[in-house]
Amino acid sequence: MIEITNLQKSFDKFKVLTNLSLHVRKGSVYGLLGPNGAGKTTLIKHLTGIYQPDAGTITIDGQPVYENPAIKSLMVYIPDDLYFFSQYNIEETAKFYAQIYPTWNKERYELLKNVFTMDTQRRIVRLSKGMQKQVAFWLGICIMPQVMVLDEPVDGLDPVMRKKVWNLILQDVAERQTTVLVSSHNLRELEDVCDHVGILHNGTILVEKELDNLKMDLHKLQIAFAGEIPTGFPGNVLPQEAILHQEQNGSVLLLIAKGEREKLLNIVQQTNPVLLDLLPLSLEEIFIYELGGTGYDIQNILI
Repeated sequence: MIEITNLQKSFDKFKVLTNLSLHVRKGSVYGLLGPNGAGKTTLIKHLTGIYQPDAGTITIDGQPVYENPAIKSLMVYIPDDLYFFSQYNIEETAKFYAQIYPTWNKERYELLKNVFTMDTQRRIVRLSKGMQKQVAFWLGICIMPQVMVLDEPVDGLDPVMRKKVWNLILQDVAERQTTVLVSSHNLRELEDVCDHVGILHNGTILVEKELDNLKMDLHKLQIAFAGEIPTGFPGNVLPQEAILHQEQNGSVLLLIAKGEREKLLNIVQQTNPVLLDLLPLSLEEIFIYELGGTGYDIQNILI
């Protein structure tokens, strides 16, 4: 559905995106992760046709995005910083959307008044940030988009409204095969909704996998020995590149390792630990340790 190949972008002499490639399947929810300054917003502005790439291709459903009104009419972009016409209220903005989006669904707009319970005669710019976000989702969902691009989408929404919004989006994913790309620092929330993840760092994609497969490649092992931890362990039994993080507390070692689960367990078992547990990894931990080899790992800070 969304194909980005060898995308490059520089501002003056500063390279922001370098040979970036990304693939999003139709009907999936793709989580775009990355530290601050990685290039997420720049990538999104290319995907939505705001920026023209220096090199590379960006297509949606096989068609280029830049200067393509037909493709843009099938897409909703909800940024972190919203913009609405200063004089328009909700009802007037809905009429404006109806004029420019051929797929506007008036019945859906009326139905969702029961979800987004706001006075439609209020000027949007006078609303709080959270209420403006509600308006953006309300109107955006009524466009019946094929693609939704969301940048920090639920920032400012209360927990109940966040759940309502995600339920509406995921309903469209399931019933209409809507494709969603979402960038957020709320990794706990993304873990609940995404089926694919891409990790962006220094302007390129480090990892791009299904979330379940990503979790199968990284493992958190809790290992305890009867006495001291064997000398040289785990570096003397595991390849150095497989060890992403280790933390010792007495005779107990917490190990984050990459590789085939059964193979890792068999190797560690040969050292005769009294305890060997495989603990679940969160998306946040995966993000931290995948970036650990790129100079973004957690280090002790001495003050």
